[in-house]
Amino acid sequence: MIQGQVVFYMWHSFRQSLIHKHYFFLEQARKRLLSQFEDMGTDSKRAAVEWLAKHSSGFNSDRDDAESYYESAYDAGIEHYELLNGMRDQTRLSVLAGLFHDWEKQLRDWMAKEVRHSYGSENAANKIWKANFSQIIDLIESYGWPIRNAQYFERIDECRCVVNVYKHGDGGSFVELKKKYPYYLVIPFAVIDPIFFDVDLLDYTNVKVSDSQLQEFSDAIVNFWQDVPERLYGRDGMEVPDWFGNAINTDQATRLGNRSVPKN
Repeated sequence: MIQGQVVFYMWHSFRQSLIHKHYFFLEQARKRLLSQFEDMGTDSKRAAVEWLAKHSSGFNSDRDDAESYYESAYDAGIEHYELLNGMRDQTRLSVLAGLFHDWEKQLRDWMAKEVRHSYGSENAANKIWKANFSQIIDLIESYGWPIRNAQYFERIDECRCVVNVYKHGDGGSFVELKKKYPYYLVIPFAVIDPIFFDVDLLDYTNVKVSDSQLQEFSDAIVNFWQDVPERLYGRDGMEVPDWFGNAINTDQATRLGNRSVPKN
């Protein structure tokens, strides 16, 4: 490794492009998707009226109870509201997943391209795409950027965990979320005494994020892009993760081996 070699370079225009795309994604998601849930009360009342209209032909004042009839319409409106509420929660999680996965892919793509340019190592670039989230952070920190110390990093890690639960349901990420970030588990409205409610009774379907939490996640991603050092350098004697160092060494050994083969 060359002392003082720039391995990862974040040029200004690229940084601004990443931030602009992120803002555009969230703005359009709010405008085209989440905005449709802003007046669920009116939508629910309309559903009750539609229920009345649909069943009015079968109503007989001599035979049927009008009060029961209107209660059924009210229940139809409540059901419609609950379904919309669930759809809004799922849509918000879907938007969050899009934000996070886009950020992670852009990060890996940038790092892989820089590694190809700096080391000429296709093997190491491929390993970046296969590494897990923690391994990617380890690699970044080995080049002198202590990203885990940043205030916004916990928000990004929370986002990763929530998105994994949304994507995979019950599993390791849900266990991690219950242990580290239980405040994303929302107790059902039907529970009368939430103070005495056991969080272990909740499952992955109880994971929800609010509009304010979505904004916090978005801010953390923007802060990350703004905070990426313009240059991250290689240093003699530095310790990079084994999976990354071995990949570079393998490619370098292959190139040296090819050079040593005499030409006919």
